[in-house]
Amino acid sequence: MIKLKNLERSYPLGKEKFFYVLRDINLDVEDGDFVSIMGPSGAGKSTLLHILGMHDHGWRGEYLLGEAAVHHLKPKERATLRNEQIGFVFQQYHLLDDLTVYENLDIPLSYRRYSKSERAALVADMLDRFQIVGKKDLFPRQLSGGQQQLVGVARAIIAEPKLLLADEPTGNLHSSQGEEIMQLFCKLNDEGVTIVQVTHSEKNASYGKRVVQLRDGWIVNGEQR
Repeated sequence: MIKLKNLERSYPLGKEKFFYVLRDINLDVEDGDFVSIMGPSGAGKSTLLHILGMHDHGWRGEYLLGEAAVHHLKPKERATLRNEQIGFVFQQYHLLDDLTVYENLDIPLSYRRYSKSERAALVADMLDRFQIVGKKDLFPRQLSGGQQQLVGVARAIIAEPKLLLADEPTGNLHSSQGEEIMQLFCKLNDEGVTIVQVTHSEKNASYGKRVVQLRDGWIVNGEQR
């Protein structure tokens, strides 16, 4: 699924000086894996996730996603690959405030070649699966944090991505809401979705199959659970 080789991310600090956020990252993630990335603040966790999600393009090294050599792709080709294969769940939800729940769920489908009737059926199925049919005409501001994150997860998986990336997905939720989201991730993983999450929580990390520890931009271990 994912293979990173000698990946680095740095920012210039004056003449011929650089600050390295990630150093010599070598990482393999197999199909169906559930990886938790942990480490202190500033370790490079979110940077690594944004590189995997192809939101950050200023890195060096090799990145293979399936058969695609991302490091050789042009920006437009990366965007197409991202829209086709990757779903995202963010700590801040990132729902579009001026769109209803229904419309937020429909957005990822607009990047695919679905007919109007197919899109309507997929949205209806996702509303039913997440038990939010009654919320479909509401706007994000009318939902609780837990409800917003449920919509965020539903939006992330509605187009059946092969890879789900989650950045502190329960950071703004109460413990019971957070547990609900993590159990949902486990169910998705059991159904074959590959998941990479960034978390500070040992409890959340324990839901995954293995933990990758980052410190000062380096991978310091990758334990199998």
